[in-house]
Amino acid sequence: MPELPEVETVCRGLRGPLEGRRLRRVEARRKDLRIALPTDLAARMTGRRVEAVRRRAKYILLDLDDGTTVIMHLGMSGRIVMTQGRPNALEPHDHIVIETEDDVFLRFNDARRFGLVTLAPRAALAEHPLFRHLGPEPLDRAFDGATLAAALAGRRTPIKAALLDQQTVVGVGNIYACEALFYAGLSPRRIAATVQGERADRLVGAIKTVLEKAIAAGGSSLRDHVQPSGELGYFQHEWAVYGREGQRCPGCDCKSGVRRLVQSNRSTFYCAKRQR
Repeated sequence: MPELPEVETVCRGLRGPLEGRRLRRVEARRKDLRIALPTDLAARMTGRRVEAVRRRAKYILLDLDDGTTVIMHLGMSGRIVMTQGRPNALEPHDHIVIETEDDVFLRFNDARRFGLVTLAPRAALAEHPLFRHLGPEPLDRAFDGATLAAALAGRRTPIKAALLDQQTVVGVGNIYACEALFYAGLSPRRIAATVQGERADRLVGAIKTVLEKAIAAGGSSLRDHVQPSGELGYFQHEWAVYGREGQRCPGCDCKSGVRRLVQSNRSTFYCAKRQR
């Protein structure tokens, strides 16, 4: 599933072509994805001007000039493909097609249909069922060691599981949780409640650094992630531990190299010597 850096990369790729532009035509080519599409989706988007493209957690938000926000989630396999001019042929999984006044075409393509597209009033977005339980944004200045420590206080789950809980902090995901814990020197098995004080400060710093580097690299392209331009992300070439079981740990003299364990049905990669 695309994580925060991949979604942020998509948002940045959409801002230039969309912000300030009017949507000349919108076509919904099926009735549902993960949830039903609004029956009037195309009608309510057509003719509207996009005021802003932004991100909340792993959601792409298009703010329209009538106070409506288009909410998009890429799910497991979703992507937004952008072309100048209508493509010669649409693909079978191009479920929503958006055409701007500048003749830019955007196609929401989702082979597995775990993504979603819906509409909501911008003023009430914070109370929307998709958003009201979300935690802080990891790249906001307000997200610091004290904030994380307060969220972890009293929690007996492993710190890796706590980082994947969207009420603790949004968007980190499995890859970047593994990477951040490695750079913070914290074991993924460590009880979350023990990450206080200097440990929490280290972890927040590592989360921010890893996410910022991933965004700069265009995210991580595994199976499905591409930027709207079609370019791949390259951060997978900079992973320290994720997916590197048995390989040497960067900057470490451990003998066993990167280890793998399963937590909550997900693979966790870590260094047993460096991470405590």
